[in-house]
Amino acid sequence: MRQRLVIGNWKLNGSLAKNAALLTALKTHQTSAIGAVCVPMPYLAQAQSELTGTKLAWGAQTVSEQASGAYTGEVSAEMLVEFGCKYALVGHSERRALFGETDVMVANKFARLLAAGVTPVLCVGETLAEREAGTTESVVQRQLLAVATVVGAAAMQRAILAYEPVWAIGTGKTASPEQAQEIHAFLRGCLRKLGDDNGKCVPLLADMPILYGGSVKASNAAAIFAMPDVDGGLIGGAALVAEDFLAIWSAA
Repeated sequence: MRQRLVIGNWKLNGSLAKNAALLTALKTHQTSAIGAVCVPMPYLAQAQSELTGTKLAWGAQTVSEQASGAYTGEVSAEMLVEFGCKYALVGHSERRALFGETDVMVANKFARLLAAGVTPVLCVGETLAEREAGTTESVVQRQLLAVATVVGAAAMQRAILAYEPVWAIGTGKTASPEQAQEIHAFLRGCLRKLGDDNGKCVPLLADMPILYGGSVKASNAAAIFAMPDVDGGLIGGAALVAEDFLAIWSAA
């Protein structure tokens, strides 16, 4: 059975005081869907302290390809484990576009998280130019297969997929529920076809949660989440407002 979940991505936002108020408002919420927040690295200890024993999980927004060594400023998957992280984002469009993360780098980070026991949330999505050129499906398939080729199809069962049309992130534009469903259904079809080393399909991959991310709001969440292949959301700006995030979480 597929999980229903909503993950908030705080991006480069927050302060100790603001975080405490937000987490206090979120952590007692009651709903059947899983909820989580991916916070900036300096606030992982605060999230661990505030959320341990609650129904709200926490995680990181990225991770290093490396396990240890002379990599100033990097944070390893093993370090995330020490702060109780259940999830970590990999391949977010902002990391790809602004920090030059390639498909290979994303795959290596994904593998590091799996090895440490942290659930990767693999982000895939197309730019406006790619959508207008009609290459959306080939782009998201390439991003997905780049990871599956490195870790193997069976290992993909331990992850979450997030479709985020780049043109709808932070722009106020949102893919229609039908547009979201179209790509989610395509991705689920790709997952069904992934084979193991013997060429046999991995049946449970069809149950891999696929989240939608791209200007999800309290006003449109229910319609998007009602689509048959949408299992929840990866939420940006609305995750910073308790009332909005709670409404979205409940809609899932």
